[in-house]
Amino acid sequence: MPTTDIFPTAAPAWLRDVAADLHEQLPMDVRDDWRARLHDLLAEVPDAGGLFAVHVWQAATVLPLLAEGVQEGEAAVFEAPGDLHRAAAHGWTPDRDTWRTTLTPMLLHLYDAAYDRTGAYTEAHTGARDYALANGFAAAEADGYGHEYARLSSDANARACAEAHAQALGPALARAYADDGCEAYADTFPAAQLRAVVRVMAERGDPAPAARLAEGLLSALATPGP
Repeated sequence: MPTTDIFPTAAPAWLRDVAADLHEQLPMDVRDDWRARLHDLLAEVPDAGGLFAVHVWQAATVLPLLAEGVQEGEAAVFEAPGDLHRAAAHGWTPDRDTWRTTLTPMLLHLYDAAYDRTGAYTEAHTGARDYALANGFAAAEADGYGHEYARLSSDANARACAEAHAQALGPALARAYADDGCEAYADTFPAAQLRAVVRVMAERGDPAPAARLAEGLLSALATPGP
């Protein structure tokens, strides 16, 4: 697990956790430089307070990166939350219901895309095939049974995973954003959400997802508050 000990203790908990996770995922040859730049930035730039930097980071970096490469018509699930984050960064904070309604489609899309279908499919196929072989199926029949079971179960499990995350995170994020609460936001485990974003970007072939997110975080922290 990444450690937060290398980051300033005065930084809010969400930032220390996210920064530690990003640092862990960066290539070894850039980690120390990025950490030093973050330390310098936190020493020079006054804290804007609240979740201003989060809103800027989400609107300018995280959501646009997630929207890259999506199928036509799917970008709206990222654009709508981006609009709310921009509004919040400019001083207008939407209420909880507005946040929850807008975040839910994005979370469903994110966690569906982040689900490890390949690993789940392989595991399900192997288990179902071996079960069929043990119960007298011919090899070809057992393999076909395994593929059919894997297809049905991996799709169903991906949907269930996405729905569970959306149901848990939607209200929690909506409360944190509407109340501008740093502690409430930290309680949503933003580093875990970050890992889902990195997985989606990597699955789409992005060669340096953590680096792009890390640079965006520095830019957000350097952005003057309202």
